Amino acid sequence: MRIAIIADIHGNPIALDAVLNAIQVRGGVDAYWVLGDLCAIGHDPVGVLERIANLPNALFVRGNVDRFVTTGDRPFPTLDDVHANPGLIPLLAEVSGSFGWTQGYIVGHGWLDWLANLPFQHRLTLPDGTRVLLVHSTPHSDDDSGLNPTLTDDQFRALTGGCEADLICVGHFHMPMDRRLDGLRVINPGSVSNNFPPDLRAAYAILTADENGYNIAFHRVAYDLQAVIDATQRLMYPGAPYIISFAEGKIRAAWLKNWDGAHAATETR
Repeated sequence: MRIAIIADIHGNPIALDAVLNAIQVRGGVDAYWVLGDLCAIGHDPVGVLERIANLPNALFVRGNVDRFVTTGDRPFPTLDDVHANPGLIPLLAEVSGSFGWTQGYIVGHGWLDWLANLPFQHRLTLPDGTRVLLVHSTPHSDDDSGLNPTLTDDQFRALTGGCEADLICVGHFHMPMDRRLDGLRVINPGSVSNNFPPDLRAAYAILTADENGYNIAFHRVAYDLQAVIDATQRLMYPGAPYIISFAEGKIRAAWLKNWDGAHAATETR
């Protein structure tokens, strides 16, 4: 069996098409595992949902931004944050506009219920008996900083304790990762869209499995970043500056300040 693992599409059908085409060039797959953050923070949320809903044998889990779109929850800053620091008002306006626009787009095209009914997790077993858990961020949350590479071993254990799995597949922190600890393996295929420099290409992984074991191969594929910028500007999307900053390689996650590309800066090595 061959399974494509993709995450963090973020409403970018241009990047998604590049990944889906690359998967076919590599011989295709039997199924897809789609690890959340499907349609928000991107210029064409419905285009993405239409594509992935038609993928054969696909399993989906909910990401934090999927929850924001369907429930009205929002990321930082909250109204309390703004009351404490009025300088955050422009950011609040951009965040509210971005998620409100996406929610309206989803509702108008009849996709809200589909998105709202995504499960938090999936559990399955590979032919060799490997127990697999699919989640967006951690086994206990769809948000926070996820199982990112800067976690110490003790932090990693705390977030994965009691997971009852041998392999956890996550997204959320937008970087490919393959980490093993205490018999547990955690992989992130990387983000389809909104990647961090220096590599802005779309990322995905392919798992092959049979009765003798499994293997995971990580891949990248280039796509037209300028086309994303042009489409975002043409639509007058409220979150356009943020998306364009991703496409121009100007965005870095807060946790990356502790990462040198191979090790957590706080670790002794």
